[in-house]
Amino acid sequence: MDLFRLYLLPCLFAFLAGAAFCFIFNLRGRMLVLAPLGAAVGWLVYLLAAPLSGDISRSFVATLAAGPFSPWLPRVCKQPATGFILVGLLPFVPGGGIYYTMEHCIAGEIDLFITTGIHTLGVAGALAAGVLLVSSFMRLWGAARHHFRRTLSHKGGST
Repeated sequence: MDLFRLYLLPCLFAFLAGAAFCFIFNLRGRMLVLAPLGAAVGWLVYLLAAPLSGDISRSFVATLAAGPFSPWLPRVCKQPATGFILVGLLPFVPGGGIYYTMEHCIAGEIDLFITTGIHTLGVAGALAAGVLLVSSFMRLWGAARHHFRRTLSHKGGST
């Protein structure tokens, strides 16, 4: 029961939240099941990365796990990648941090405003760095695969 409550139930909630956002991004049919998988897998990695020293590094690692769904699924489903990226990263968006940063700003609590704001920017930066790293790796991998295929076809055709 603990395994279900600690890991599977939060992943199910991340999947359901991602599925709800699929309607906003006009993802229908099989994409209602495929697109939220990135959110569920990412959230599972976030939970399993608990030994890491903070939620910024956990968010980065989870983004690395959820990120490969973003370039791969749009090609399979023939849809724009933006919806898949946003649905997959939805559980990691620091909405609470943004809210509390602005609350401290309005209340005039400058020290808490700066501390919370820097932490929120750290989480958002970790998400951006993870997406950048995964998308760059996928592009390099695709280019290398294309180059390798092209090289093999030229060598095979000339002999």
